Amino acid sequence: MSDRHDDGDTGRVEEAWRKVTDWLAEHAPLSHASLLPPATEEEIAAADSCLREFVGHGLPTELVALWRLCGGVEHLGIEADEEGEVGSGRFLPGGVLYTPAQAVRGRLPLIGERDHWRGAQVVPWLTTDEAGPESGEYVGAEGVGHWSLPEMELRLHQPSLAAYLEAVHRTLTEGPADLMGPDVPGVVWGCLIWDAPAYPLLDEARPHWTPVHGASR
Repeated sequence: MSDRHDDGDTGRVEEAWRKVTDWLAEHAPLSHASLLPPATEEEIAAADSCLREFVGHGLPTELVALWRLCGGVEHLGIEADEEGEVGSGRFLPGGVLYTPAQAVRGRLPLIGERDHWRGAQVVPWLTTDEAGPESGEYVGAEGVGHWSLPEMELRLHQPSLAAYLEAVHRTLTEGPADLMGPDVPGVVWGCLIWDAPAYPLLDEARPHWTPVHGASR
């Protein structure tokens, strides 16, 4: 596994994650209930070994630190959500947290195909596009960024995973609501969901969505 991030950075990941999940427990209990237990050391080692064999680099240390706290998420059923718009585990602005196995599958080139990541030493860890995925967030030695197909555009926007999580917590507790981008945090049916007031993705669920920081109807 990468050693670019020291113990101080992994400690920051642990502290920031605790703060985010404590907020969920108080304000978005269904999102908090969607957290999976920590990934096992065997799962992490298998993902790291697979990356090293087929891509030539291991897992980012910060991502390993996060998986040792939470191995991913599992969406819970919401009776009121008849349209299936709300994913209870989609509580980060960048989307749903991958399990180690999902992250590796998203990084490996398909058999007989070129590496769409063009050798970049990064690992996908979040996506809002679970059906694809064709976009999401990655973690690498330089920090956290956004990736998107078909050209595999990589755009760095946070210096570390710890900084990303700290910014999420700061957005939730202090604001401004758009600190992380056009999507702002709100709660619907016990779930933290980020949506853009100007161009909302929520439809039937939107009247039930309450912004964390004031009205944005």
